[in-house]
Amino acid sequence: MATSKTLFRPLFRGPSHLSHRTDQRRTFLPNPFQSTLNPLIGGSTAPQTLSATRTLPYPPQPIYSIVADVQSYSQFLPYCQSSAVSKWSSPDPIHNRRWPSEARLLVGFGHLTESFTSRVFCVPGRIVESIGGATETTLPRNEIAHHLDGLRDADKGAKGASNGLMTHLKSRWTIEGVGRESTSVKLELEFAFANPLYATLSAGAAPKVAEIMIKAFEERVRALLEGDADMAKAELSRLDGSRLKR
Repeated sequence: MATSKTLFRPLFRGPSHLSHRTDQRRTFLPNPFQSTLNPLIGGSTAPQTLSATRTLPYPPQPIYSIVADVQSYSQFLPYCQSSAVSKWSSPDPIHNRRWPSEARLLVGFGHLTESFTSRVFCVPGRIVESIGGATETTLPRNEIAHHLDGLRDADKGAKGASNGLMTHLKSRWTIEGVGRESTSVKLELEFAFANPLYATLSAGAAPKVAEIMIKAFEERVRALLEGDADMAKAELSRLDGSRLKR
């Protein structure tokens, strides 16, 4: 999830002696991937879309709170070495909770590490979305008003920031109750690289990312809710990230 420079790189990095700086471009060479360019997004590659779904035997509200607990991602998400929320929303009108509005993560593999920042939007109980690149959320403004309060007019477009590697990046978690005690959890990823070479290199590894992420969250949910009846039945107003409020 995120304006990541490294979300996919750990899965397909080359030999360690090769430079991985994204600002190095050999423009004197012909582009063998010209046919993959998308003229609608400034010559970058066409967006790729991945998804994964799980049905978990727990109520939706604690699952949602765990997914929205961005500051805890480094405790269980593969390759995530640190995670911190740098901005919080205003209290939402239903649960009176503040939600992550901007998050900074440090991702590493071996001796390679990089950081990235994402805009985050939470529709309490239903959706957790993060965006980066030249991406704008499509969530209705009335559902994310608590994230837009206090922003300058120039920032209310709810767009991510470009990092040069990706022109488009969006991750969306959708949480939906199924029956009385089960929850459907769906992760959708959309991304487009500025350089077609990265799209080509990621072709084999990228489809695994959604499954890796949703599996990590599934294991996290089970570890926290298995045997903890109080947390498993708690409403969002009683939860603080991945634990009950003290």
